[in-house]
Amino acid sequence: MSGLLPQIASLTEDMKGWRRHLHAHPETAFEEHNTADFVADLLTGFGVEIHRGLAGTGIVGVIPGNKPGNRSIGLRADMDALHIHEETNLPHASTEPGKMHACGHDGHMAMLLGATKHLAANRDFAGTLHVIFQPAEENEGGGRVMVEQGLFDQFPMEAVYGMHNWPGLDVGRIESRVGPLMAGYDIFEITLRGRGGHAAMPHLGTDQVLASAHLISALQSIPSRSLNPLESAVVSVTQIHGGDTWNVIPSEVVLRGTVRTFETPVQDMVEARMTELTETVAKAFGAVGTLRYERRYPATVNSAEETAIALRVAASVVGEERVNADCQPTMGAEDFAYMLQARPGCYVRLGAGPGLGGCMLHNPGFDFNDEILAVGASYWVRLVEDQLA
Repeated sequence: MSGLLPQIASLTEDMKGWRRHLHAHPETAFEEHNTADFVADLLTGFGVEIHRGLAGTGIVGVIPGNKPGNRSIGLRADMDALHIHEETNLPHASTEPGKMHACGHDGHMAMLLGATKHLAANRDFAGTLHVIFQPAEENEGGGRVMVEQGLFDQFPMEAVYGMHNWPGLDVGRIESRVGPLMAGYDIFEITLRGRGGHAAMPHLGTDQVLASAHLISALQSIPSRSLNPLESAVVSVTQIHGGDTWNVIPSEVVLRGTVRTFETPVQDMVEARMTELTETVAKAFGAVGTLRYERRYPATVNSAEETAIALRVAASVVGEERVNADCQPTMGAEDFAYMLQARPGCYVRLGAGPGLGGCMLHNPGFDFNDEILAVGASYWVRLVEDQLA
């Protein structure tokens, strides 16, 4: 990849060290205090003006260029880990039981830190760069909180850019697309209540377990029968809670899960149909069903101009043949969506190869591929040079 910056390549060992330190000391949503201290100390050492406090542990670094100019952009990396017990047995494995960087946020921070170190020392650009280290991407919406607490009011930006490592995509490939790249993310909880009783005399009560089984099947009819086949939705029941022993039909069963959609009308339809099915299927079995539906993340939607810019820059780093400008969207979700609702921008996927032992994201055997650190950091630097020329 001829577009890799030699200055960035020379920082690879630094980035690897930062990344592995962060991997060994993971912190989950809104608890990234030590992580934030580590990042802030490095940024201060680079000579970057830092601002702390947005979303609790968030950090924004401000880097003015040496040339006159009013333009400003933001680059974002996420900081939080997952509630997963690591099983890699690597020397830099998590030292926090039940917590690990299983999504590569350690690498995202390291790549942005590497780019920041270079750009802070070589400010041959016009305008202002903001580097955003965001907490709580996993489930808790730290991106939303940063926006609500004034990210773009305090730090005016014309556009904002994000990046995620992508196991399963060849090393050095970069892909994205205009429009929805990742789905909206909702959660639900369904409670079925009735008159439990002796398992040997089910006719004397109502069977909430049986009702839940029928309801789970009915929910799968929403994407397959209530939705236009040319549109997309996923309804997944991921938890079933009910009962304590073998011979008692429980009076309550709770189902939990997630819904993924790309468009608000589809999201509205899925929620409405889930409400209807919960109530009617439960009633058919003599139970009462209630649905709690929570809209978490909107779809991650890339703007046209900024996506064209990002992919042009990506081609300058990895070569046009390694850039896919019309990749397939994924039903995974990303709270960078909130930043893209507030400002135009683009989110790209950076190929990370097959993954350690074939392990994909959110797997206890996952580890970020350090081979792509220089690729991602070079992309960030080239993007700044392009946009703040």
